[in-house]
Amino acid sequence: MKHLDTLLLTMLQGSGVTLSLFAITLIVALPLGFLLSLGRLSKFKPLSGFIWFYTWVMRGTPLMLQILFIYFGLDFLGIKITDRFLAAVIAFVLNYAAYFAEIFRGGIQSIGRGQYEASDMLGMSYGQTMMRIVLPQAFRRVLPPISNEVITLIKDTALVYVIGLQDLMKVVDGRAITTLDPTPYLFAAVFYLFFTFVLTLGLSALEKRFAYYEG
Repeated sequence: MKHLDTLLLTMLQGSGVTLSLFAITLIVALPLGFLLSLGRLSKFKPLSGFIWFYTWVMRGTPLMLQILFIYFGLDFLGIKITDRFLAAVIAFVLNYAAYFAEIFRGGIQSIGRGQYEASDMLGMSYGQTMMRIVLPQAFRRVLPPISNEVITLIKDTALVYVIGLQDLMKVVDGRAITTLDPTPYLFAAVFYLFFTFVLTLGLSALEKRFAYYEG
């Protein structure tokens, strides 16, 4: 019983790091991704070109490699990040912002030009058209792919194991190796399954809530 209590306490500490990384990444990467999508759609070529290159690099290289580069590689450029959690946050935000940017861009571009023309005939400005016509519909359309990325995010947090951050998987693995007992892995699986289940329910409810924008 004492062994189980110690295991649960250790996992609770590790899950705190996991959930913190998940929450911070989501809070920062979502609005950043939206702003990047607007820049990608900008007619200012240097800006749209830079954002295209940024998203290409972030989406074209493994997240694990990006984590390692932020924590170890930047030291060669004279930038030293000693805080493992901060390095993980930077890598996750930069990576997921790129994915969210492409999702938002696709959603905005899926709105037909006719709706822009109709709002222009009604005397609406570009800003009013975006806020009242385009973005509500685009938001509804991007919810499913964003939901998939959010669920993937909670599982990707396990990658911070590579820089020694004491997240859930790190403490579980250490515990299993020390005790030669695979039980901690089972508890970790239950944690991820439960959290993804809760996220799936919440995101599904959100999609239904905004379903009236469709059509």
